[in-house]
Parts: sequence; C-alpha cells; structure tokens
Amino acid sequence: MGSKHYSLVLILGLLALIGQTHAQLKLDFYARSCPKAEKIIWNYIHDHIPTTPSLAAALLRLHFHDCFIRGCDASVLVNSTKTNAAEKSAPPNFTLRGFEFIDILKSLVEAECPGVVSCADIVALTARDSVQAIGGPFWNVPTGRRDGVISIATEALFGLPAPFHNLTTLLTTFANVGLDTNDLVVLSGGHTIGLSHCSTISTRLYNFTGKGGQDPALDSEYAKNLKNHRCKSISDNTTLIEMDPGSRNDFDVGYYKQVVKKRGLFTSDNSLLDSSVTRSIINQQLQSPQKFFIEFGKSMEKMGRINVLTGRQGQIRKHCAIINS
Repeated sequence: MGSKHYSLVLILGLLALIGQTHAQLKLDFYARSCPKAEKIIWNYIHDHIPTTPSLAAALLRLHFHDCFIRGCDASVLVNSTKTNAAEKSAPPNFTLRGFEFIDILKSLVEAECPGVVSCADIVALTARDSVQAIGGPFWNVPTGRRDGVISIATEALFGLPAPFHNLTTLLTTFANVGLDTNDLVVLSGGHTIGLSHCSTISTRLYNFTGKGGQDPALDSEYAKNLKNHRCKSISDNTTLIEMDPGSRNDFDVGYYKQVVKKRGLFTSDNSLLDSSVTRSIINQQLQSPQKFFIEFGKSMEKMGRINVLTGRQGQIRKHCAIINS
C-alpha cells in the first residue's frame, strides 16, 4: 500500500512538473501584482502606433524573432557584451526595430510596479496591441513569462526562418519550435504589413543561378517593375520595398493575393505555393478574411507559448537590454 501511494505521488508530481509551464501562463496574470500594466501598454500603443503604423510590423517581427530562439523570453532584447555576442548581433536581427519603443513601455510599467512585469510579456502584449491598433485581429495573450538570462548570436543565426528558405526548411524550422504547416502559412500572413530591404530580394532579381539571371518563380512583370523603380542594382542594400504593395499599413489578406500571383517578395513566400496543402491553406484565408484574423490570432497565441520561462525560472529584468547581475 505504501509503495503504491509513493508511486502515485511520484506520478502526480511528474505530471505537475510537465504542466507547470502552461499552468503558470494565464490571462490577467498581473491582475493583483500590477493591475494597470496591460492598460498602460495598450494606451501608449494606441496613442503612438496609428501615427507610425510601420512600427506595428517591426514590433510583430520582434516578437516572432524572440520566440523562435530559446522561446518567448525577451532574449532578443539583450545587448552584447565584451564577453558575449547576443542575438541582436546576429545578421538576421540587424534590421530589427522597436527596441526603444519596448524600453519606453518597460519604463512606464516599472514606474507603476517596479520589478513585476517581464520584458517578455511586454513584447508579447505589444505585438498584439500594435497589430490591433492598425485594424488587425485581437488575440488572447496569457501572461506570466519570465525573462531569460542567456542570449547567443549563433543561435539566432541558425535558428530563425530565413527569406531564402524553401518549404522543407521552413516546415522543419517551424516544427522545431512546435508549430505546424497551418501555423507557417497563417503566420506568414503577417507579411501583409511592413517593409523590407532590396538586399533580401537582390539574388532573386539579379543572380538567382549564381551566374546571373532572375528567379523564374517570380512574376516577370513584378520583377521588371522592381528593377526599374526600386532595386536598381544588386548592390542596393538601403532601398525599402513594401512587403504587400499598396497596403503595407493595412492588416488584410493582400499578402496572399500577391503570393498566388507569384509576387511574394521572398523565396520563402513563394515556397508556400510548392505544396497542395499550403496552397489550400492560402485559399482558405483568401475566401474568408475573417477566418484569417481568427487563425492568425490562434497561431500567435500558440507561438507566444513557445518554451516560456515561468515561476522561478529566469528573472524579471530591470532593463530589458541588460540581464540582472
């Protein structure tokens, strides 16, 4: 009897440990410890994002890049030191923006409740509220994340989905963090807002084969227009181009319309046409923009749970760019 009781206690203990991460991430986590936190963030965002809508895409991307490396732990915000090259120093993160915006939000929340709200939660809430502020979907953001104490550039270099990835590589990269094919297609829809640089498409335009030439999978008229009016040389690393031409500040299904016309900017965008499964998911979004909003929200909430630190794990950073000593 004693042996059976011990075994039962051990099993229950293991189950509790396995479920600990998700059990401690919940809606209104700060309801008692910092009840005004989410409202402070929401107010500041809705006061500023409508006048600088391009920042919504940057803040969404920041959350994305954070969650894919070590989970949603704000490791992407950490500055490099003399002894450590942090994620910010990895080439895929060179064009990330929004760090100062997150710092402002952190200072506002710290003034209300010092040492309570994590930078990881601020990043997650900011992505949601910024998208909503430009007319995009709302999704639940359970909170209770803790901030990580490790940030390594090489992990970001090899762990992030890249613009030049094919479908197989994308599916593997997403699967590595617990996301599936539907998540890949739906989250790619976030490219409906924002800008990129000519450097991300220069190879497709000017040197696809390694001996010159243009990517035949890219619509020829679109490519011609880009060459003539935007990316006029392979060495252009500064000119900005719209991810979804004509509606870069509108969160809609315009991105998918571009993809099916073979006008997706990245190789990774075009690769979504390489499978009947992914094509079907694209068509579902096009048939119902409301469905896209719902599905995007579900996948964002799912992404926001990737390998989160909770309870006594990690820390609550005083400054988002600096790990507490």
